[in-house]
Formats: sequence, C-alpha cells, structure tokens
Amino acid sequence: MEKVFVAKRVAAKLFSTEAAVDAAMVEASELLSEMLTARKDVKASLVFADDVQVKMLEALKALSEARSAMVGVHGELTEAKLRLGIRTKLGLEDKPVAAAPAATTTLRDFG
Repeated sequence: MEKVFVAKRVAAKLFSTEAAVDAAMVEASELLSEMLTARKDVKASLVFADDVQVKMLEALKALSEARSAMVGVHGELTEAKLRLGIRTKLGLEDKPVAAAPAATTTLRDFG
C-alpha cells in the first residue's frame, strides 16, 4: 500500500481523536457548570458536594493534559510523515467535519 494512503488513514484517526478530546472537554465543562448551578438552585451550602466538584475539576485537568498530549502526537506524526518522505499535504479537506453545535447549552451568556 502506498505510504501516502497509510498516512491519510492515520491522519483521519488523529483528527477524529483530537475532535473527540475537545468534545469531551466541552461536555465536562458543561457538566461542571450544571453542577454548580444545581447546587445554587437547591440552595445548598457552598460546601455541599465540594468533593465532587474537586473531582470534576481533576477530570477537566486530565482532559486538558490529554489534549496537550494529542498536540504533541500531532507534531510527532508530522515529523514521522516527513521522515518517511511523504510531502503531500494531508490538509483540512481530510479533517472530519466538526459536529454541529448543540441547539441549546447550559452555559449562560453574561455579555
């Protein structure tokens, strides 16, 4: 199989993985927002479920670290492509179309 087709197959998986990590960060952020709003809506104390919020922030941090790692993977794969002698651009036309934004969101616009 030609190297360029193999590289394009890997690039497609890379792009979809990057999009999945970003989508997970968005979902986790919205969950944290909803949790904070819910605590306020039920008039619970600020300390109520604080441990859960801490864990949620740890999860967001882990997702952020995963995103940074994917940026590193992207760079390394670009280098590998060049070392293999593949000069073809695997550009934007090969990236999957991002999922359409949700019709509604739990985040509030304060602007």
